[in-house]
Amino acid sequence: MTELPSLRALPVIASAPPSLRAHPRHCERSEAISELVILRSPTILVWPLLLMNPVSKQLYVVFLLMAVLAVPAARADWINLTGSETAPNIAEIYVLDDRVHVKLEVYVGDLDKFADLVPDDWLRDASGRESLEERLERFSREGLQFVTDAGEQLIAEVVTIEPRLRVDRQSPFAGMINPITRARVPDAPADKRVLYVELDYPFEGKPGSLEFIPPLDEDGNIASATIGFIAYHKSVPVIDFRYLGAPAHLTLDWSDPWYSKFKNVNLKRHHASALMTFLYVEPYEVRHEILTRVKDLEEWMDLGLRGDEFIEIDELEPLKQRIGEFMMSRNPVLIDGEAVDPILDRTNYVTVGIKGIQILEVPERLEISTAIVGVILTYITDGIPQEVTVDWELFTDQVQRVPATSTDPAGPLPTYVTADDNVHTWTNYLKNYTLPTVETVAVAGSIGQLEIPVASAGGGALLLLLLVVIASRRKHGASLRLPAIAAGVLVAASAAAWPFARVSVDRPTALAGTLETEQSVALVETVLRNVYRAFDFREEDDVYDKLALVVSGDLLADIYLQSRQSLAVQQAGGAQAKVKELEIREAIATRRDEGDLGYDIRAQWTAMGTVGHWGHTHIRQNLYDAILTVESIDGVWKITGMEVLEETRIDPNAPATAATAP
Repeated sequence: MTELPSLRALPVIASAPPSLRAHPRHCERSEAISELVILRSPTILVWPLLLMNPVSKQLYVVFLLMAVLAVPAARADWINLTGSETAPNIAEIYVLDDRVHVKLEVYVGDLDKFADLVPDDWLRDASGRESLEERLERFSREGLQFVTDAGEQLIAEVVTIEPRLRVDRQSPFAGMINPITRARVPDAPADKRVLYVELDYPFEGKPGSLEFIPPLDEDGNIASATIGFIAYHKSVPVIDFRYLGAPAHLTLDWSDPWYSKFKNVNLKRHHASALMTFLYVEPYEVRHEILTRVKDLEEWMDLGLRGDEFIEIDELEPLKQRIGEFMMSRNPVLIDGEAVDPILDRTNYVTVGIKGIQILEVPERLEISTAIVGVILTYITDGIPQEVTVDWELFTDQVQRVPATSTDPAGPLPTYVTADDNVHTWTNYLKNYTLPTVETVAVAGSIGQLEIPVASAGGGALLLLLLVVIASRRKHGASLRLPAIAAGVLVAASAAAWPFARVSVDRPTALAGTLETEQSVALVETVLRNVYRAFDFREEDDVYDKLALVVSGDLLADIYLQSRQSLAVQQAGGAQAKVKELEIREAIATRRDEGDLGYDIRAQWTAMGTVGHWGHTHIRQNLYDAILTVESIDGVWKITGMEVLEETRIDPNAPATAATAP
């Protein structure tokens, strides 16, 4: 490959920082053990301790603690620790029906390794340079190469070449030391400039396999550039992000791309199965959620489609309804030993990719072999059950073991069901768990207290009696010396006892004044926490009944709709996030002049809610600035007015001040 002449627009950086130069061979060898699932499974997290010396064990425990702290909220999301998604160079590779399509991001510090792709107008002097066609042919044979099982070397064609900023693929563990591999989990280069290139490598027929070959060093053994890559067969991800550190052999299953796979066992995807069952046990409801491929459903039901290869756009909705109805009649669920009628919550087409399971929001024509459907069935409960079982019935010749995960307030617990052991059981082992509920907020005790100096008050009462005695003795001309001395002693004793012997009592509402900041914060937190807890209930009537305990009747509908809208998570199909964390940042109360006891409170708070579907947790955090009017009604506080001045969606991982508009 020719050397790159000096650049005009983008100066070449001599080399990337050492931390970004993880050796491809070392990366590849460590990939089998450099993954982590944040799960409530002791086996997954503890087994490496058996292989470590004492120092490594301590490092590993610290690493796991940092990993848990780095991921907000309990979740079952898979985390890739290879660091390949933040490699200096990124290749997204799609094997389609008639070509290999490549999206390549070349780090500016590695342009010399991809010199054949650099446009002429980026160079100070491009005279005498070979044509783009000649350079592409050489790049196809010496750079990023694809070779079929018949030995045909595919030749690249340019679709796009332009400067861009790299796609932000953040890793929560970037910069940490992996205690197993002793290597630093790399971060993306600080310089975000890349040469963005899209290439097509056309082929004829359907090759049985493809060899992916990165640009190699002079010995032709390992990659000359660090490349993180992800590969798809049609729309199915064959792997998660990995390093392309050496030639990789991909066997293609054209009849069912889900089963295309690399020969290297380290090159694989986390979501190995498209048939999965999830059990969510939450207060007042149990959800059974199912992921399945449409192709697998052909074994159990009539799809009713016009063709054998595609689901047309007008067929999507009817098929989705039929699948939901089919699932309602299969895989019986027992709650505390009793059958409960399911509610078909939702059915969605989903995709499996680098961000996990995502709902397909825009209808499009889908291939039957790659389309995946998610179904959510809900069962209403009175609280938290003691046991839930799912009698799983759906297996295929290729899928004899189905991943099954149960998730409760303590977190997820993964397992499998098989044809011989097909009952998925969740048992209530929760310790010291308090069922969330909604309670009235009493006015008494919330507006401060009065301190009564009991000793001084008693002395004052005795002093009044002595004054009566003195007045009587004076009227009859008796001596006043002894009563006067006693009165003096009582005055001195009462004054000395004033700071002591005090009794605190709730301030009467008639004596209510301005609320201190601490009292305002406590009042706002209490009423808002009750409002959010009301939405833990499933049925709309129950939600309204609970809201009525802390919200005035005239405001019920407004707060109900506003809360529903603000906590809806579109990525989860509009599902309602349940608030797990509430933080009152500021609360300043002003006493209302008219009417009964009440305050206008200018408050700022954040509410973070989560909703989990199909093993993936969505987090929604909002920042509110509002004026809340709370009034005493029949001895309890109720919200009688709310003016939202600003509502902002914020990144739950960002500092508190880093709010961005939705």
